[in-house]
Amino acid sequence: MDHSYGLAQSQRVLKQRNMLGITALTLAGLLVLLLIFGFTRDREIVLQPVLRSPLTVSSSGVSEEYLEMVTRDTALIALNRSPENLNYWMETILEIAAPEAHGALKRDLMKVIKEQGNSSISQYFTIGAIRVDPDTLTSEVSGTLHTVVGSKAVTAEHKRFRFTWKYSGLSLQLVGFGMISKAEGQEQGEEA
Repeated sequence: MDHSYGLAQSQRVLKQRNMLGITALTLAGLLVLLLIFGFTRDREIVLQPVLRSPLTVSSSGVSEEYLEMVTRDTALIALNRSPENLNYWMETILEIAAPEAHGALKRDLMKVIKEQGNSSISQYFTIGAIRVDPDTLTSEVSGTLHTVVGSKAVTAEHKRFRFTWKYSGLSLQLVGFGMISKAEGQEQGEEA
């Protein structure tokens, strides 16, 4: 009797062990599937609505609306400057720049600071139109660039500027920007 009782007890323990092993393997498989699903799934962050509708940023790419709003804000920062705000102007542009573009952008921005720093020349830009291309991560802004010397408006010229972007993770970063000549439709070498 003791032998049959011991055998039954061993069988019961063996069944429990096997069930525990199967449960552990099932949970491990489920965990692997969840990790694969979590890493391959597009991530989204819901942004606060600023104009027409709520915006989302996804790891799958940049939406046209988001690229347009970032371009608008960047154009207003980059193209509105006076001798009093040049350091803030440069720091703000560099904050949104891609790390690999910092050197070239800072060099070009420092040229502008050196030229405009001790003058009374200011400029402001009124946006007329914005065109964006989320596939190539480029955007163009056209409008009127006003130049003011002291308190007197000197020029008001229609200009177009191109902004080039990089999208990494969930971050849109500026790679470069410049004025587009009317005749060629190409970027000029000098920053705006």
